[in-house]
Amino acid sequence: MKKDRLSRRDVGKILVGGVAATYAGGLAYPIVRYLSSPPGVEEGGDVNEVTLETPASYAPGSGLLFRFGRKPALLLRRPDGAFVALMATCQHLGCTVRYEQDKDRIFCACHGGVYDSATGRNTGGPPPRPLERLEVDAAGERVVVRRPGAGEAPKG
Repeated sequence: MKKDRLSRRDVGKILVGGVAATYAGGLAYPIVRYLSSPPGVEEGGDVNEVTLETPASYAPGSGLLFRFGRKPALLLRRPDGAFVALMATCQHLGCTVRYEQDKDRIFCACHGGVYDSATGRNTGGPPPRPLERLEVDAAGERVVVRRPGAGEAPKG
């Protein structure tokens, strides 16, 4: 006799398989996103300079997390109006740090790393080195953030 309908056991196997596939996809997605380059950045490429909005659009005491090529960076407008730009990669294990405006510090929530917001110097927790500093030019219509020495003319 030929079986025309699915048994309860077959339906259960299909449901369990579907749930397992969904779970595996949910786990794989953030890993694939982490390992892939962000949109707009060529494979293997990196940048030396990023242009952001006008200087007036940043309030004193504020911070902005932005992409500097493939890596996160922070642009901080200090309470005195000066700009500070730092790479936002913790020097401990490479987590992304954030600016805590209420405490005027940069903090890594993964392992409790603390950095000075004016200099990027590590002031607490396990980070062994300060955050990498970037140069900021906010004199014109735009805020230009670049790697140190990237805006200099070649010598020769």
